[in-house]
Amino acid sequence: MSAAERAVVAPWIAAQRQALLAQRGHAWLLQGPSGLGQYALGLEMVRAWLCEAVVDGQACGQCRSCHAIDVRAHADLCVLMPETHMLALGWPLSEKAQADIDDKKRKASREIRVDAMRDAVEFTQRTSARGRGKAVLVYPAEQMNAITANALLKTLEEPPGDVRFVLASESAHQLLPTIRSRCLIHTMGWPQDAEMLDWLQAQGLEPAAAQAFLKASGGRPEDALALARSGKPAQAWTHLPRALSQGDVSAFADLAPAQVIGVLQKICHDQLARASGAAPRYFAPNDLPVPASLALLAAWSKELTAALRTAEHPFNAGLMLEALVARGRSVLNSRP
Repeated sequence: MSAAERAVVAPWIAAQRQALLAQRGHAWLLQGPSGLGQYALGLEMVRAWLCEAVVDGQACGQCRSCHAIDVRAHADLCVLMPETHMLALGWPLSEKAQADIDDKKRKASREIRVDAMRDAVEFTQRTSARGRGKAVLVYPAEQMNAITANALLKTLEEPPGDVRFVLASESAHQLLPTIRSRCLIHTMGWPQDAEMLDWLQAQGLEPAAAQAFLKASGGRPEDALALARSGKPAQAWTHLPRALSQGDVSAFADLAPAQVIGVLQKICHDQLARASGAAPRYFAPNDLPVPASLALLAAWSKELTAALRTAEHPFNAGLMLEALVARGRSVLNSRP
């Protein structure tokens, strides 16, 4: 994170950082739904733990330690993520893992590999290079499988020396109970709408776009920013329910299968809400067609949940998209 990026740390992240850093504990679990900043908060915590010139309880952003984290090269910080996340966020892989991926021996892992965890355990047993202790950041922690999580247990319970852990999770219920029990737990705070809109506008979004993307993300600010940066204008999002009701496959053509299903689930949710007399969450009422049969919507919701389990391995992504859109069109055009 550069100095420019640090200048726009969300205010709700800064407030939670201050509260957590004022407490003692060698292992924290940051939990909550996606889009609330677990990774950002976890990184802020390890920056402060390792900073050589802490200012008002937070990292200075100027010392050698802060710079080393900025360039992803801090000797006393171990970051554990799925390799896909590591690559997306600019964290280096081990030489062997990078070589295997470069040589196309395997694809980047979507789970936290047990080999990486064993390297992390070995890291905790080494002497601190800068004398400020060591830190391990795990995100998203639910991407540890049972073998990987069990490899962490003893070290998490009795860390050697001055090692501290922060596990950031968007599905903490998937973690082993033995992992959760060894951590102090912090549930992420949900910011106020005005606070989130101000922050999104500070990232360069127009007020109307900030409002639309925040609604599209279900009120989750980081997810809203990711949607805004995906390249789709806000109007393209608001048009999706009508496009689905018309069977317009092209409106979804630039999305991966899992993303398409995610959008359809949001449309289905809002239609179920309206059919039950509740307010929609992801779209404005005027963007949605007339609610369909409640029974059909409920059945469609179950079908989408089942489809999501195999979305990463469709036999033919094009045919899958056409089938998903055709089914959605059929449901939306049914009548009670």
